Amino acid sequence: MRNHTLPIFILLGLTDDPPMQVLIFMFLFASYTLSVTGNLTIIILTLVDSRLKTAMYFFLKNFSFLETLFTTVCIPRFLYSLSTGDKNISYNACFSQIFFIFTFAATEFFLLAMMSYDRYVAICKPLHYATIMNSRVCGRLVICCWIAGCLVIFPPLCLGLELEFCDSNIIDHFLCDAFPVLKISCSDTWFLEQMVFTVAVLTVIGTFLCVVLSYTYIIKTIIKLPSTQQKMKAFSTCSSHLIVVSITYGSCIFIYVKPSAKDEVEINKCVLVLTTSVAPMLNPFIYSLRNKQVKQAFTDLIKRISLVSRK
Repeated sequence: MRNHTLPIFILLGLTDDPPMQVLIFMFLFASYTLSVTGNLTIIILTLVDSRLKTAMYFFLKNFSFLETLFTTVCIPRFLYSLSTGDKNISYNACFSQIFFIFTFAATEFFLLAMMSYDRYVAICKPLHYATIMNSRVCGRLVICCWIAGCLVIFPPLCLGLELEFCDSNIIDHFLCDAFPVLKISCSDTWFLEQMVFTVAVLTVIGTFLCVVLSYTYIIKTIIKLPSTQQKMKAFSTCSSHLIVVSITYGSCIFIYVKPSAKDEVEINKCVLVLTTSVAPMLNPFIYSLRNKQVKQAFTDLIKRISLVSRK
């Protein structure tokens, strides 16, 4: 049976237990709301506050925008399924979800690499920072991240659209993900699995090497600073980015960088829930709680809003 004769897939979700579904719905709804609110707050602050106009906050604004898109592609559809019991998803909607998930995820990895380069320039070449990381350069770097994110997913997606589905249309997941979809295909998926694996390795490991290289030079520069206070100040500008990098790369390597689609997916489903809901929720807090400028900008914005509301 060719895929155009099988327009509907069934997403099994995480559990069939009604009380557990209620708990999952409440958890995901709360985390999604906090995630969108937090990331939109970061975006607004970087737009309205003149102190947050440097390259670091320009990249942070785009990262928050990506996080909002990523979690929105994944979570609302599952919340709808939990609230209505409708587990059906059309063929086009399923592959669209796969495309956007992997495009946004890949773009995030490239953007994290650019953010590490930004920290390298800020700490290792502080006198030239404003010149090197000017607004034009930053804009072009972000555009390149988006282009690269689209290009890496395009070849495997084109091959994926040629898959046939014969015996089953049941996807053992709460969203359309590449490996669960490959698992139910009756086509020979070996070549496509290897392509997905190769793309994942090149994207994740390639950008991770850029991050490691940047922080190798950063650490060398920090060690050479004369005072402990200077070292702590320099490290504090990188700590938030390092935490986000650890969460993002760690979860992705655990889920996707493996050669077979036939592995068990139960643990991966739980990890992906955390990746698509908790991680985007935590990132705004990681950047804001460890950044005095963001906290001050947020405080000033609240004061400004309160003054306007009193008038």
